[in-house]
Amino acid sequence: MRSATASRKKAIIVKLGQIGDVIMTIPAVKTLHEQGYDIDWVVGRAARPLLECYSWIRVIPVDDKAIFAGSFFERVKAILCFWSIVISTRYEMCATLYYDSRFRILTLPIRARRKFSLSRRSNRTRELLPGRSHTDEFVRLLGGKQDTCGEQSVSPLRPDKLPSSRLPLKSASRRVAMVPGGAANLVRKQGLRRWPIENYVTLATELVARCWEVVLLGGPEDSELSEHFERLTVTNCIGRLSLPEVISVCDSCDAVVSHDTGPLHLAGLSKSCLVGIFGPTDPAMFLPRRSFVAGIWGGQGLACRPCYDGTNFAPCGFNACMHQVTVEMVLVELDRLLSARSVGASSPWRFVMPTDNEISCTL
Repeated sequence: MRSATASRKKAIIVKLGQIGDVIMTIPAVKTLHEQGYDIDWVVGRAARPLLECYSWIRVIPVDDKAIFAGSFFERVKAILCFWSIVISTRYEMCATLYYDSRFRILTLPIRARRKFSLSRRSNRTRELLPGRSHTDEFVRLLGGKQDTCGEQSVSPLRPDKLPSSRLPLKSASRRVAMVPGGAANLVRKQGLRRWPIENYVTLATELVARCWEVVLLGGPEDSELSEHFERLTVTNCIGRLSLPEVISVCDSCDAVVSHDTGPLHLAGLSKSCLVGIFGPTDPAMFLPRRSFVAGIWGGQGLACRPCYDGTNFAPCGFNACMHQVTVEMVLVELDRLLSARSVGASSPWRFVMPTDNEISCTL
């Protein structure tokens, strides 16, 4: 008699990064797992520690730095190393979650009954539709769900194992984390998504004046931003935390403030309140859809917004959309979320615009 493990189908997911894209894909892959699939996930170095916190995912790491930025021989070596791991396994499904056909080179030797990749010529069946939550769209595409009016948006899926927070217990009445950097990956920097650093400094100054604790989050590449906060009493964690530790630190905070970058999505996996700041990207597509999350979409009245087409941004020399979001707007949303949580009120996800026109989840 065959064991339950032997009777399960196998799926392999190719989604190397970025961090936000990986996080928005996880609920869809969980849907596959619940449909009877064992999951192998091909992932790059940056996102690997995060996926290893999901006990139902078998992580297959690849050297994405070598593949995208290495010499010819480094690229070939990294690809051959990956092929040696997967070539002996038979899969029911192989899902390459990119439009770029170059990613399909990785899956050439993979034996799968069905190979799936994103395509803009698929009559909706393999395309992320614009203006929709990417999390919902991946569930639709991978889970085989049809468009259904009135369905609830899918919330981020929290890891089932996380390390403890490296921060001590709070000594102030409130602890707020902020993410002044990010918006970069192995392929390109995407600085148009950043809220101005001087706004983060002003916000930190306002919060410190309230006698609140301020925590700075970011990767090693953001270390240079620390000097902007030298005159303030802040807890600087930039470049000092792994991805799972970022989630745990966010858990220990009352709220997180971030523009559209990887730590925004990590905060979406936490239990903290979250204020996201958007401009060139559409919050309808990228805002984590869970309780106590608010997005502010700058650029109201600008014909160029959003300028991100899924691959590139406009050749913009000044991101007026992000500058339109003021510190006062962020404080209003921050206070609203914290107040609702303190009295036990509900607070569905929503996003607002500088004109105070509000779009919210009413389902």
